[in-house]
Amino acid sequence: MSKKTMDDLFLFTAETPAKKTPPVEPPADEESSDVIPDADAPDRHETGSFMIAGTDNLFGELWEDAGSSDGSSSAGTDQRAPRQRPRVKAEEFATQQREISISEFFAKNKQLLGFDSAARALMTTVKEAVDNSLDACEDAGILPTLIVEIVNLEDNRMCVIVQDNGPGIVREQIPKIFAQLLYGSKFHRLRQSRGQQGIGISAAGMYGQLTTGKPMRITSRIGERHPAHYFELMMDLKKNRARIVKDMIVDWDVGHGTRVEIELEAQYKSGRQSLDEYLAQTAVANPHTEIFYTNPRGEKLHFPRVAMDLPRQPEEIRPHPHGVELGMLIKMLRESPHRRVSASLQHEFSRVTPRIAEEICQLAGVPITRNPQKLTGDEIQALYKAIPQVKILAPPATAVVPIGEELLRRGLARQIRGAEFYVSRSRNPRVYRGNPFLVEVAIAYGGELQGLVDHGDPGDIAVAGVSLDQEKTVASALLDLPGFTRKKVAECLEKSGISPRKRVKSLEFSEIAQLRSAYDTYARQEADTTSAQIIRLANRVPLLYQLKACAISKAIMDMNWRRYGVTQPRGGFPQGPLVIMVHFASVWVPFTSESKEAVAHYEEILEEIRLALQDCARELSGWLARKVKIKANRERKSLFQRYIPDLARSLAVLTGGKAKDLDGMIQEALEEYAEQVALPEMVDLEAERVPVNAFDGDGDEDDGDSDGDGDGDDDGDSDDDV
Repeated sequence: MSKKTMDDLFLFTAETPAKKTPPVEPPADEESSDVIPDADAPDRHETGSFMIAGTDNLFGELWEDAGSSDGSSSAGTDQRAPRQRPRVKAEEFATQQREISISEFFAKNKQLLGFDSAARALMTTVKEAVDNSLDACEDAGILPTLIVEIVNLEDNRMCVIVQDNGPGIVREQIPKIFAQLLYGSKFHRLRQSRGQQGIGISAAGMYGQLTTGKPMRITSRIGERHPAHYFELMMDLKKNRARIVKDMIVDWDVGHGTRVEIELEAQYKSGRQSLDEYLAQTAVANPHTEIFYTNPRGEKLHFPRVAMDLPRQPEEIRPHPHGVELGMLIKMLRESPHRRVSASLQHEFSRVTPRIAEEICQLAGVPITRNPQKLTGDEIQALYKAIPQVKILAPPATAVVPIGEELLRRGLARQIRGAEFYVSRSRNPRVYRGNPFLVEVAIAYGGELQGLVDHGDPGDIAVAGVSLDQEKTVASALLDLPGFTRKKVAECLEKSGISPRKRVKSLEFSEIAQLRSAYDTYARQEADTTSAQIIRLANRVPLLYQLKACAISKAIMDMNWRRYGVTQPRGGFPQGPLVIMVHFASVWVPFTSESKEAVAHYEEILEEIRLALQDCARELSGWLARKVKIKANRERKSLFQRYIPDLARSLAVLTGGKAKDLDGMIQEALEEYAEQVALPEMVDLEAERVPVNAFDGDGDEDDGDSDGDGDGDDDGDSDDDV
């Protein structure tokens, strides 16, 4: 039997009926050439313009080709046909299947945890250690004091050291906490905390092990009456378990706390998205924390406390029924220890009273005495559909803790020194998918952000506080200034009329003043055209990466800032001397990935951020309008002062008084008027420290409940419903 090739089996023809074509005669020199069957052959099936020939035995012939013993193709002399691989049976596939360890998975996909580059790996390692230290200190009721040190080693290696004054860790838990992924105490708790999944610090140790082969070193002590334990730990990637290299008691002159040392391949960078920036923003978000930091260059930085009291301890809550998913509802009912559906709903969820539980069961048609473990799938589905139809109070706001408006301003002023205007707002708690959250926003504007430059002593040969090398030419010396390029140097010298080849030591003081004026103009232009600095915080933790992927950034870009007097390009961030800080606090932050660098785009979250931004932007707009008015008044004052002597003499003639006395009275009245319309002074960074729980203006603690009804909202009622 002759066999057909694939070209013969699949034929394409025109959609219009075609004339019958005679069969093609085989070439004389080919003995075994396939013959195209006639168009009217009974085994040809027409489907529009696509026809399949020989379908009755299509797959049989193909399998026959694959199974030929000599490996030759069905076309005989056609050498283009691929060689067929031998079939693999399902039993052979089954032998290749095995369980994947979570540590093996993340060892191959460490970029998911924020270890995708050497620079980011350094920052992620410090971030995870600092987050754990802050959580431990706050849970134990201790004001945190952290020591962060980065030591340069050889071969692009660094040693990260983070030490805290927390409660310490008991000996048996140290290997599990630091060398086992997905081990922790925060995953199952519904309350605000920095860590959530039990991955961070153990993943940092795993990265150090993969890049250097060195173990983590942990020293911990739980009290002065207890010994200090020292561990060196490696991670068994197959078993996701700790492998203890050393376990010993050591002398440590610290009463209680934990010290973590990790060697890793890392790269230190300064500027934006750097470790220095992260720790500075951490100090802003945690004003009750004191940080001593030594960077790889040996420079020591100190971030003192702004507040002397700990934040309020967040309370753990149960899930809210309006945010539960069907699968989770099934799990909770199946595992409930209660024997009645009504009791199970009351104890497994927050804000469910006996009346609400009975109403849910009635709408679902399920008896309240029904055993939850014996519910059918249809009955659970009916309960799931009935829950959204019942009016239920929002979750309690005690599970989230704001930074507070006063401390937001003070923290921002500590990092952004010299701004003219600060404003902050804390929104009342809201709910997304049953999880309570709140949003806080702070804005700084003007001042040093506006390009104001301190040049130092007028007699110094310096610009922007940078001493010019007197042996260099002016053009070469100006390149040492921050942000100056050759193009900007040429523009500056052209504007000042100074020759670029002139030596600095030959400059006159008038020429130095011209250079300073030109630099001031450049600095103001840069400030006006540069995008605003965005500081993103989630549960008091700075987010430095994935800026465009975050809901905070989207809310800022989607807002019309031009309405409030701020420049903004289409679809971009606002521009000008502006810093915007947004803090998102929740019992469960919906991060977009395990690296925890961007908040997911839930509509409820976007709406709250937008409302908080608008509150602050309205204050900023009013201040900008007032500033313009004051500038006009000052110009009027200056103009009026020129005519005060003439006015005083004229009044003296009319009243018979003394011109000198009248001149003084007019000057005094003018100064009094100027004080009334003056802008408020900048924030005093040396002012007396305030407690963390700042006050909200109604005389009570800033708990988001100004009406005092205890429901967490300030609308005057007691039923802040979802």
